[in-house]
Amino acid sequence: MSTDDRIRTTHIGSLPRPPELLDLLEKRQDGVDVDPDEWDATVADATRSVVERQAEVGLDVANNGEQSRVSFNWYVADRLSGIEGEREQELWADLQEFPDYAAETFKTDVIDLSMQPVVTGPVEYTGHDEAEAELAAFRDALSAVDADFEETFVTSASPSVVAATHVNDYYDSYEEFLFVVADAMAEEYELVAETGAILQIDAPELLTVGHTATYADAPLEKVKQATRLNVEALDEALSNVPAEQVRLHTCWGSYEGPHHLDADLVDLLPELYEADISGLSVEQANPRHQHEYRAFAEHPVPDGWTLIPGVVDVKTNVVDHPETIADRLERVADAVDDSTPLVAAPDCGFGTQAGLGMVDPEIAWAKLEALVEGAEIATERIR
Repeated sequence: MSTDDRIRTTHIGSLPRPPELLDLLEKRQDGVDVDPDEWDATVADATRSVVERQAEVGLDVANNGEQSRVSFNWYVADRLSGIEGEREQELWADLQEFPDYAAETFKTDVIDLSMQPVVTGPVEYTGHDEAEAELAAFRDALSAVDADFEETFVTSASPSVVAATHVNDYYDSYEEFLFVVADAMAEEYELVAETGAILQIDAPELLTVGHTATYADAPLEKVKQATRLNVEALDEALSNVPAEQVRLHTCWGSYEGPHHLDADLVDLLPELYEADISGLSVEQANPRHQHEYRAFAEHPVPDGWTLIPGVVDVKTNVVDHPETIADRLERVADAVDDSTPLVAAPDCGFGTQAGLGMVDPEIAWAKLEALVEGAEIATERIR
């Protein structure tokens, strides 16, 4: 790192939603009619508030906090055709070994994580109005808040997380389903890119594949093949978006669970490097995976890419000490080439599923304050 460089800060998309917005999201999920003006005003207020808080904390790269979305992945049910109803699905394999814990922990008034939307017809992108409204609310919030962010970003679900978390009752195979979804989601990716914001692709399934019921006992090569196919579909969907405008977030699932069946980062990094992106966000504060900074030494980050290590935990209400955050950043910096820029971030979002916040909202903001302080400490150490 040169003396002019510093470690910038960002987050991974979802931020705490206010109670009044959670109430409206719950009603919409239950099929209750919500007054459009009330919805628009509540979303606008919530978006403006999270933009303002990000500015106060001092984050360099900010977004809209995904305020209007019921979840990071299932929001697409409002933007894709062919989806009707829900069906109960098995929990991940690591949770199946601890059913009492899973039943008690994964409860929310807004969304039932055991139920997945069902695809019953042709999938096409029909969410232009929803997407435009979300982007407009973000633009309005940025205009209203006296903030000077270096960059902004907007999140979007990867084709494979959509395919993995929606029941396919229409297409003949997973592969056919996946690439149809890729074609549909490409429209959203291009819509975001046209705004000039960074497009963040949310793709936890690229790493969580190892602890899904289908692959928990599968040989490593089969897991790699699944990740390879998912990256191929993503690249097709990104074909009209410049790689320098795309960052990818992947993780082992933003839930407090055993995670003992997680795949190892070192085994899947080469597959991730095939993505047509320029920024990679991966967990490094997760206690199951803190040792995996070594993977970046074994498999160097591609030239021109920015690494976005997660250095703040999002699963507990412990506020990470800034010195601990700096330690995490320093060991990642030691593992990568000096020319690889680092951007500090949390492991994942703080509100990936509306109503299932493992971290108290105010503690989440305290964690982000610690992130900014830790990045400053690490910058001074590494220079």
